[in-house]
Amino acid sequence: MSEILESIKCNMCGSVEIELFLQLDGFGYQRCTTCGLIYQNPRPVFNDLKKRYGENYFDYEITNQVNFFNLMQLGLKDIRFDSLYCNDGERKKFLDIGCATGLLLNHMKRKGWDCYGVEICRESAEYAITHFSLNVFVGTLEQASFPDSFFHAVHFSHLIEHVPDPIGLLLEVRRILKPEGYMVLTTPNVSGMQARVAGKNWRSAIPDHVYLFSKRTMKSLLRKTGFEVLKQVSWGGIPAGKRPVYIKKPVDRLAKLFNFGDVMLFHCKPA
Repeated sequence: MSEILESIKCNMCGSVEIELFLQLDGFGYQRCTTCGLIYQNPRPVFNDLKKRYGENYFDYEITNQVNFFNLMQLGLKDIRFDSLYCNDGERKKFLDIGCATGLLLNHMKRKGWDCYGVEICRESAEYAITHFSLNVFVGTLEQASFPDSFFHAVHFSHLIEHVPDPIGLLLEVRRILKPEGYMVLTTPNVSGMQARVAGKNWRSAIPDHVYLFSKRTMKSLLRKTGFEVLKQVSWGGIPAGKRPVYIKKPVDRLAKLFNFGDVMLFHCKPA
């Protein structure tokens, strides 16, 4: 598919001073020499980016939905999410941005949450609505226009690296999150061991990921948009199938223990 490309400045600091980070087949990543943020430049304009999330993307999400759901549950368990909210009689509001086929939302609904979803892939959103009777907005978070201080918890997993304007996304989350609320985000870790070893063959260096965040740049982004990090964890030492299980398991445990995993989770609250 032919896409229109645009050159952009750094989303975090506004600089245009960059150096090549990775050059891949048909696209590349630059690193801001001022703040270190890594991003595709040039990249497709948003109207072309969002066309990627159609029927083919829905097929991908259906195929992987159970695995993704299980990983999201494990991430929430790592931060003891279920213990954060006491049963005070108030029905709590939960938002999943990029909710895909709705498995996590349906799970939270069964736990008693008042659930909302946002999903740019229409086919995925319609699946969630049809199969689980979920309240899912088709489009972007900004287009959903939720009220101020509306949600007790906002979650998004493997989303922010797809978004053209991460600063705008986080500021909108800050606006719709209650002062006592929590945000949970998960994204690939470009400063993790897998990324460092694999280089241009890293599994997260793909055309759909327009940003690659490190622990440092994500913490800077969160601080800039008004969030305090309560806990940060990571996991994934060796990709499945790359090494025998007797090697993979201990390396995965070390990656989690020493926080150099392939995927990182940030548990935050408004500062």
